[in-house]
Amino acid sequence: MEQSNQGTKEGRLTLLLALATLIAAFGSSFQYGYNVAAVNSPSELMKQFYNDTYGDRTGELIGTFPLTLLWSLTVSMFPFGGFIGSLLVGPLVNNFGRKGTLLFNNIFSIVPAIFMGCSKIAKAFELIIISRFLVGICAGVSSNVVPMYLGELAPKNLRGALGVVPQLFITIGILVAQLFGLRSVLANEEGWPVLLALTGVPAALQVLLLPFFPESPRYLLIQKKNEDAARKALRRLRGWDDVGQEVEEIRREDEAERAQGFISVWKLFRLKSLRWQLISIIVLMAGQQLSGVNAIYYYADQIYLDAGVKANDVQYVTAGTGAVNVVMTFCTVLVVELWGRKLLLLLGFSTCVLACTVLTVALALQDTAPWLPYISIACVIIYVIGHALGPSPIPALLITEIFLQSSRPAAFMIGGSVHWLSNFTVGLIFPFIQVGLGPYSFIIFATICLLTVIYTFLVIPETKSKTFVEINQIFANLNKVPGVHPEKEELKTFPSAPEKQ
Repeated sequence: MEQSNQGTKEGRLTLLLALATLIAAFGSSFQYGYNVAAVNSPSELMKQFYNDTYGDRTGELIGTFPLTLLWSLTVSMFPFGGFIGSLLVGPLVNNFGRKGTLLFNNIFSIVPAIFMGCSKIAKAFELIIISRFLVGICAGVSSNVVPMYLGELAPKNLRGALGVVPQLFITIGILVAQLFGLRSVLANEEGWPVLLALTGVPAALQVLLLPFFPESPRYLLIQKKNEDAARKALRRLRGWDDVGQEVEEIRREDEAERAQGFISVWKLFRLKSLRWQLISIIVLMAGQQLSGVNAIYYYADQIYLDAGVKANDVQYVTAGTGAVNVVMTFCTVLVVELWGRKLLLLLGFSTCVLACTVLTVALALQDTAPWLPYISIACVIIYVIGHALGPSPIPALLITEIFLQSSRPAAFMIGGSVHWLSNFTVGLIFPFIQVGLGPYSFIIFATICLLTVIYTFLVIPETKSKTFVEINQIFANLNKVPGVHPEKEELKTFPSAPEKQ
């Protein structure tokens, strides 16, 4: 009776589920976005602090090259920490749970927030560099665990919308950092340590509030073997008592993969039954970062200056671009369950191809016509819109959807590592590419976006409104290798799973 009642119901956004989503995303994803942008505006002030501190210690100023190297280290410590954080995801979520990991992860935000806030008083720029590494670890963990946690809390018909919310809060974090980073607000001599330290506020709020919300029911049932706790969590999240069918669906997922047991990163690379899922997350995560999103932001200020925007006004135009990013990501939250993941990926990456191609032409010819710099500005905004529609929010959502419980932590470790290494690589080599190729740099990004479009069209299935087992049945057919005897792996149990409904 419990199952039949549930079968007529569709999951809804209960108050508890909405609040859990907001607290998880604000406490974790927001910090990721905030720390991406927080050091941009006060960079010259911080470099001066580095120089003054070194001068007080030694009586000499830092040379141009060592100062540039120190600043490069400060910036690059964040994605490097993100890479390390991604490697910690599997052990943390398997031992502490999804919610427990998010709570533990706040150590890597609150401690560096205190360090950065005190760095000027302590006259120690080393505290900033160490802190950037620590907040990077925080971002590396949260960028993988928040989508996993929300994907496992959500009913299947809301999984896409809630799965995009972390990216929405990343963009909000970027925008808030840009607004606080205005020279009239905190990007000044007295305010920049406060600007950096504010990253600890969302973490503190999450530590206070998240304990009142449920752990992932899937984690409780599959890994902790605690059915009573899983049912209680589902009842609180769904707002009704008859959760039998959802518990049964989680059990089917467990049975479908029980023979394999725990799947490590190394084992995931060797499994033929998960081959195309693994290739897909590597392609999408690499495509997300190598598509040039950080380079576009890096180049945007110069494009705005070339278009005639006054140097003092560029900060406002940049904040406006951040606002466009927030609005378009919010639109993605609204349409992801209507349009589906695959269409948004195709639409987003195709828009980026077009924007990069036209931007290359406009930058190459901008001295030949007075209106071409404005085309460049339009291309930056169109690129931001395209990336916010699909490439930014969808890949992490898909990792949750195309892997089952036992392989999901390892998949997030791999996807997160690819994300952060690609991010680090672009940040490291783009200035050299820019010097060597100039405006033609964006042809590289257009090519990467185009290749990702082709892969998505040919390989990525639509996953909206499907259970995790149904999605993996699609990949089970894709992973069959003609002429090769299939291994005895868990996916062979999938075809019989629906009979238990």
